[in-house]
Amino acid sequence: MNEKLHSVFGEDRLSSRQVDEMIGLAKGIAADGKINFAEAEFLQKWLSQNLHITDHPLVRTLYARVSEMLGDGSLDVSETVELLDTLNRLSSRDFELGEAMKATTLPLCSPAPDVTFLGSTFCFTGTFVFGNRKQCEEAVIKRGGNAGSLTAKTNFVVIGTYATDSWKHSSFGNKILKACEYRDKGYPISLVSEEHWHKFL
Repeated sequence: MNEKLHSVFGEDRLSSRQVDEMIGLAKGIAADGKINFAEAEFLQKWLSQNLHITDHPLVRTLYARVSEMLGDGSLDVSETVELLDTLNRLSSRDFELGEAMKATTLPLCSPAPDVTFLGSTFCFTGTFVFGNRKQCEEAVIKRGGNAGSLTAKTNFVVIGTYATDSWKHSSFGNKILKACEYRDKGYPISLVSEEHWHKFL
């Protein structure tokens, strides 16, 4: 996992021809603001065919995530939102799929609190290195915690690694802002990065 995190936090630029083609493909798929299983499958096949031509981490990372999503033979609502958001950010060309979160722009708790699982309730938002949202929730449940939608009773909001300066305009920005509102009203809710959360697993 550490090697995976290091590769994700790398500074590879969007430069290769394959990546340029992938951006064009992402733009075409996301153009209508929707994505279905057939389109996701087409993207997966394209990525698979290009893996042997390029070792670009962007292609590898996206292929791994799309393959995970399609692994059960379906594409649920949260996976659709996650994939569409990723493709939209790829289309803008100002985004690296390996860009780490910037604590100066994200409303993370500072200092970050210790993450306790037993009896705590978690809400996951964004796109994660660890796996899809369901896998993150299962990791919490195995350790005696609860996971689900954001409420005033949520203890930890974990923000996925794939976030950029424009997080407020992303599909998960509203959830982060709502969590900040709860926190400002005095509810015991902590916003932490995926990287910080992962240290306590």
